[in-house]
Amino acid sequence: MPVPVSANAVARCTPFGSFAIVGRPSIRHPAPLDLEDLVTGIWYVVGFVIAGTGFVFGTIGLAWLITHRTRGDEHKGYPYESGIDTYGDTHARFGVSFYIYALLFVAFDIEVVFIFLWALVFRDLLMGGLITMLIFVGILMLGLAYAWRKGALSWR
Repeated sequence: MPVPVSANAVARCTPFGSFAIVGRPSIRHPAPLDLEDLVTGIWYVVGFVIAGTGFVFGTIGLAWLITHRTRGDEHKGYPYESGIDTYGDTHARFGVSFYIYALLFVAFDIEVVFIFLWALVFRDLLMGGLITMLIFVGILMLGLAYAWRKGALSWR
C-alpha cells in the first residue's frame, strides 16, 4: 500500500520487503555562493591560465635552446643533408593538381572517420541515422562527380 512521503513522492514496498521512494523528488534550490567561493573559483581559472601559458612558452623556449646549437659543418643546415650543393633555384613551382589531390584525399579520409564512428553507433541511430549518413555520402559523391567532370582528377 502506498504511503505518502511528500506532495510529489510516494513510498512503495519493494519485493524484498524494503521501502523505496517513487515519484518526483522535491526540488531543492542550491545555496547561494558567497564571495569566498567566487574568489576561489577565479583563482583556479587564473592558475590554469598561467600554467597553460607557461607550458606553451616553456616548450617553445626549450625547443629553441635545443635546436640553436651549431653541430657539424655548414652543410648540416641544408634541406637535404647529403652534402651535395643544389643546382639552380631550389624553389620550384608545383602544379595545382598535387594540391587538389591532397585536398580530395583529406576530404575522403575525414569521411572514412565519420563513417567509422557512425558504424559504431548504427543500432542506436535507427532509420534517421541511416538517412542522415546517406545524405552525407551523397553530398560527398556529388563533390567528387563535380571534380571529375571539371577534369581535376586527370593527371596533366
